[in-house]
Amino acid sequence: MKIFLVGGAVRDELLGHPIKERDWVVVGATEKHMLDLGYRQVGKEFPVFLHPRTREEYALARMERKVAKGYKGFHFDTSTKVTLAEDLERRDLTINAMAKSPEGELIDPYHGKADLDKRILRHVSKAFAEDPVRILRVGRFLARYHHLGFQVAPETLALMRAMTDAGEVDALVPERVWKELERALGEPTPAAFFEVLHQAHALHRLLPGLTIEGAGLHALIHTAKLSPNATARFAALLYAYPETAMADPQASIAALCRRTRAPNAYRDLALLTAKHYRAALQADTATPEQLLALFSGLDIYRRESRFHDFLAACAGIAAALHLPFNARLLETKAAIVKAVPIAPLLTQGLHHDALAAAIHAERLAALNK
Repeated sequence: MKIFLVGGAVRDELLGHPIKERDWVVVGATEKHMLDLGYRQVGKEFPVFLHPRTREEYALARMERKVAKGYKGFHFDTSTKVTLAEDLERRDLTINAMAKSPEGELIDPYHGKADLDKRILRHVSKAFAEDPVRILRVGRFLARYHHLGFQVAPETLALMRAMTDAGEVDALVPERVWKELERALGEPTPAAFFEVLHQAHALHRLLPGLTIEGAGLHALIHTAKLSPNATARFAALLYAYPETAMADPQASIAALCRRTRAPNAYRDLALLTAKHYRAALQADTATPEQLLALFSGLDIYRRESRFHDFLAACAGIAAALHLPFNARLLETKAAIVKAVPIAPLLTQGLHHDALAAAIHAERLAALNK
């Protein structure tokens, strides 16, 4: 039995990046051996164990064989005869197919270090084509590293196109697509994710209606420079979705969110941004009544953090459109109306419509001062 550090931890150490988590591969052990040592098994499809003290993941070295279409159609071999090189060969990219021995030796049978130095994302073997999730993962890794000069190897991109054209991406379930999309949105250059999907012929099949030439991708690029929040970035991406004059934006955005199983927070902000961004960009010339209507539509009184994400998305949209945007003005006006006390109105015995009208009047008066 021998244990090796593998994958992202080795890659990040070579890049000089902080190591967020460590994954380990165990060669020459059985499930019983791991359980006898106090590890807790958590893997469903193949044996993965949690270390009894560190809670880090330890997986038995494995090989896999494609037995059915899609990303779940695999048979796994985790016998003690599986070597480290065989385990690394089944991984997606060469930069993720390196290991480190207990003595600190770099084990790099597929030249991941060289590709790391050349800033290339390259598939390890033809087995890459057996798992369509890897198309999404390549996009996510490019979103993470594109600002460092990384590019996808031409042969890897060609293989991704062949996979898409063969219908492999059609087997991806929405939850898996969303998981990779959401993670990509949080990376330094999220637009690269969508550009890679386009180059792999997968964008229109997974996210119909999105185009890399569209206004949304430009807004995403600018929003990513202003906010790390994935919900704001998603809203900017969809603010002009779809790029069709005859389409209903609200219905189209809702349909895409259903298709991808996007969480409610993402869906709600995307819908609100598409509906209200024009009013926000015209805040400098808006009347107090128009500002109150905007604040009410955004429900700033109960959704303060969402309001700030909305402003970030609007700032990105404005930058993409080369328009001025006064976010500070909206923040100031919002603070004024939120500071209007409600308690005195309640003591007057007002209820329902009468109370709402009185609150509106007080907020309007505060804005007019």
